[in-house]
Amino acid sequence: MIKVVLFASLREALGKSEVEVSAEEVDRISDVISRLSQAHGDTWRESLTSENILVAINQNMVADDHPVTDGDEVAFFPPVTGG
Repeated sequence: MIKVVLFASLREALGKSEVEVSAEEVDRISDVISRLSQAHGDTWRESLTSENILVAINQNMVADDHPVTDGDEVAFFPPVTGG
């Protein structure tokens, strides 16, 4: 399984802080987004593919064409701002 973690405004907009995706069904981050969209709807696709959303695998920043493997933690989060 691949653990998907959602942070900040994504967690609030999508109503979940984490979900799991079968590693057998996905090869790349883009596949993870597709599976989540199929399971949860277009709002998930729109939220996770927004140009400002950042993605990390096992706490390392990656692009959406990066491969995923069983046991990975994939995190989606908006850019951090502060003041």
